[in-house]
Amino acid sequence: MGADAPEREEVPSPIPCPTEPASLCPGTRRDLTPLPDPEVEPRMTGPGENVTFRCVGEQPSMRFALYNNGRLVKTQDPSGNEAVFPITSVGLDDRGMYTCWYRTKSELTEWSKHSDPVELVVAGREYPKPTISVTPSRVVALGGTMTVRCRGQYLGKRFMLNKEGRHVQSVDSDGFGAEFPISHVSREDGGRYSCSYRSKSELFTESYPSDPVELVVRGERPGSAFLFPAPPPARPSWGLGANGTFRTRLYLNFLMASSISFILVSHWFN
Repeated sequence: MGADAPEREEVPSPIPCPTEPASLCPGTRRDLTPLPDPEVEPRMTGPGENVTFRCVGEQPSMRFALYNNGRLVKTQDPSGNEAVFPITSVGLDDRGMYTCWYRTKSELTEWSKHSDPVELVVAGREYPKPTISVTPSRVVALGGTMTVRCRGQYLGKRFMLNKEGRHVQSVDSDGFGAEFPISHVSREDGGRYSCSYRSKSELFTESYPSDPVELVVRGERPGSAFLFPAPPPARPSWGLGANGTFRTRLYLNFLMASSISFILVSHWFN
């Protein structure tokens, strides 16, 4: 019988170039993980203003690329593990979904997949900012229920509820406004809320956000007797009792015992 054949080295499955232009990743090879982590500041802006995208990986000296709706915007070769992409004087063409991507500089056939997208919204001056209100009150008990109401100046728009500047819910409205009920309120629901609205067909143009409102969550659940847990029962005290007599009785007993002892000793010596 012949010698056993040597084990074959396992080769990662080929992955087609995930981006354009294809010259950024010639050939096919394995993907790099983890994915880059994109950030944008601010997420909503107006025409003519500036925004900054940051793409962060876990390996230094990589080539990063920034994409808008699948279209290459910029590339960068930072010395560290973070690429910063400033965009000045933003226009309506800059709105959309942005992703990050990176590859090694030395091994041209190793690259990452696209990151999760982040949305850049360019506020349209044609949409006056909406108003926002909270019922029954902006102060709500833990576990309670509240409703955020948003109202704009146009019929049939998509309203977005924002918390700390990020979209958390959206509602398509047939009227001038929308309601966002929040039940079983938790401490995480506290914070600054605003709302905005947009056309149902134009996804990346919307109004400026409303003036913010602060939602305060109290530490008391509805129906509870105390804001904080009741203190543990007090230990028995050796001081005054409820009627102030405990210490007095001890003192009288001591005097009586001392008097009896003195009488007995005097009688013994006499």
